[in-house]
Amino acid sequence: MTAARPLSPTARSTVRRGATRARTDRAELHAVLDAGLVGHLGIVLDGAPVVLPTGYGRSGDTLYLHGSTGAATLRAAAAGGPVCFTVTHVDGVVYARSAFHHSMNYRCAVVHGTARLVDDPAERLLGLEALTEHLAPGSWTATRQPDRKELAATALLALDLTEASVKVRTGPPGDDEADLGLPVWAGVLPVRTVVGEPEPCPLLPAGTPVPDRVLSRRV
Repeated sequence: MTAARPLSPTARSTVRRGATRARTDRAELHAVLDAGLVGHLGIVLDGAPVVLPTGYGRSGDTLYLHGSTGAATLRAAAAGGPVCFTVTHVDGVVYARSAFHHSMNYRCAVVHGTARLVDDPAERLLGLEALTEHLAPGSWTATRQPDRKELAATALLALDLTEASVKVRTGPPGDDEADLGLPVWAGVLPVRTVVGEPEPCPLLPAGTPVPDRVLSRRV
C-alpha cells in the first residue's frame, strides 16, 4: 500500500532542524494537506525563484494543481523542472519568557518533485473533481461540469506525494530553566479559522435556500 511508504526517502525531504518535530506517518501528511485550502508552489522561472499561492486537491498520493494554460509558472512546472509545494497551518502563537523562545504551534507539509502535465481526459476530470471537492465538498455533482472551452483553457498538473515531509509543533513554550522565575506571562494564544454565515449571490431568486453542502462547512 502507498500509505506504508516513508515520508523522507531522500536527503532533501529529511527534516534536520527541529528533527523531533518531524512526523513519519503518511496519514499525517494527508491530514495536513486535506485541512488546508491554499498552498504555495515554488519553482525557478527565468533563473529566479517564484513562490505563488494556489488551490489544490488530493486523490490518494497525487496532488493536483490547476490554472490558466497561459500561466508561465504552470508552463515552467510542466516543463519538468523541480518544484516544491507547501501547506502550513498556524495553530497558536507561543509566548515565552524570553524573546528568543517565542514561537508558533503549527503543522506544515513540504512536497518535492517534478510536476506532470495531465493530458488524459479521464484523469483531467478526476483531478478537477479533486480540486473542486477539496475547496467546496459536494459541489462537483451539484453544479455544471466543465465544458470543452473551459477544459481547453485549464492546465492541470499532477504532483506525486512520494517525496514529502511533515513537521509539527505543539505545546507550551520551551523556556530556558534560568528564565522560569521571570515575572513574564508565558503560554499559547490559539489561532483558529472560523467559517462565517453564507452570503448569497444577489442574482439568486429570493428565498433560494442554502444547500446542506454549504451549511456543513460551518460545523
